Amino acid sequence: MKAYVFPGQGAQFVGMGKDLYENSSLAKAYFEKANDILGFRITDLMFNGTPEDLKQTKVTQPAVFLHSVISSFVLGDDFRPDMVAGHSLGEFSALVAARALTFEDGLKLVFARAIAMQKACEMEPSTMAAVLGLSDEDVEDVCDSIKNEIVVPANYNCPGQLVISGSMEGIDQACVLLKEKGAKRALKLPVGGAFHSPLMQPAAQELEAAIHATTFSTPICPVYQNVNAYPQTEPDAIKINLIAQLTAPVRWTQTVKNMVTDGATTFIELGPGEVLRGLVRKISPDTKIGN
Repeated sequence: MKAYVFPGQGAQFVGMGKDLYENSSLAKAYFEKANDILGFRITDLMFNGTPEDLKQTKVTQPAVFLHSVISSFVLGDDFRPDMVAGHSLGEFSALVAARALTFEDGLKLVFARAIAMQKACEMEPSTMAAVLGLSDEDVEDVCDSIKNEIVVPANYNCPGQLVISGSMEGIDQACVLLKEKGAKRALKLPVGGAFHSPLMQPAAQELEAAIHATTFSTPICPVYQNVNAYPQTEPDAIKINLIAQLTAPVRWTQTVKNMVTDGATTFIELGPGEVLRGLVRKISPDTKIGN
């Protein structure tokens, strides 16, 4: 069974999607449609911008989304997923690829999500940190031990690699305690805020209205959602999980394990970079990685 997976923020690079635009009339049409929907030429920033341009949340999220979903459209009849999943932002790409959302609605939601998250980041300084070499339980214990600040697990990426999220002071405290506990690394990330934490609640409230105002259809295959790592096909449940995703951790390790348990034999990553290919290899070393 084929499992298609879609990356999140951080996978972007200058030049992303240019080959699709230049070699496929279908891809070009979708990119131009995106320029019209967004009201600015995101393709100029994707193909010829600077790394700083692409780091802006309002650019990064739609850019990664566009590269991912247009890659699935270009495959045409060859895109026959038995199951899909996306990492954080990538969940929106997965939902569009699986026909639960139209391209237009998916892009509008991603852009609304990016703007809402940017505003939440500006309301209170916050950050994230990557933790390597500790069990999930050890990282959870350290987060729980910090009572005066917000610090929570944000991304369960693979065994021995977990990202935490929270206030500036909280993350600083956690990094010290995690290193004392034996972490190989506890390193703050160059991100704009504490994604997948309670500090994103204002963004979740803003996005909730947009999601409820959008029509979701039954996807062509199960979508494994971040908040619980379980497959879902029911539109209303998909909406609820998508809203909760902003303040809840991304359970990627559990997602891949569940997909394998449910029959996934080949994982194919669509979108910029190969981050998820590497994570799948670490989570399920015997599983085939396709192109």
